[in-house]
Amino acid sequence: MTANEDQEMELEALRSIYEGDECFKETSSVSFQFRIGELEDKKAFILDLTWPEMYPETAPQISLDSFFNNRISAETKQLILSKLEEQVEANLGTAMMYTLFEWAKENQESLMENHKPVVTAVTSSSDVTSATSTAKKREKKEQLTKSQKRKIISKTDNKGELPRGWNWIDVIKVGNFYLLL
Repeated sequence: MTANEDQEMELEALRSIYEGDECFKETSSVSFQFRIGELEDKKAFILDLTWPEMYPETAPQISLDSFFNNRISAETKQLILSKLEEQVEANLGTAMMYTLFEWAKENQESLMENHKPVVTAVTSSSDVTSATSTAKKREKKEQLTKSQKRKIISKTDNKGELPRGWNWIDVIKVGNFYLLL
């Protein structure tokens, strides 16, 4: 079989296995994402795998560069990649995507045992200055004319409230019709 035929067969198998699975995402016919762990899990990560032209004879490209993985330290990412590379070497020449995904799911705890969440707080001085400058500016109130003010005052009572039912309408049934007054 040629590499393209192997890829087509593996792609069909992956689609049938992971159909409806929210952890699996096919970004293109040669690129896939697989989430290891639940969304709320702090030890969850996403594997990005891309097939080169000669896959499965050559290793797929594995990446942990998705935004979801920003909270994982560089050391932990390197450990995951090195362990996955070992699995790739053991399975080279065969369809290995399912094997890699399942191996990563089974070994998630050991891969993430030294995981320390990375907290990045980025504040720029321009954000701080713009926030203070907007706080200094006061909102302009809508300016009303004297006649508009008189109309508002004539509709309200001595407390400044509109009388109960000021926006009610009357509905009268005449035969089969309803009239709004």
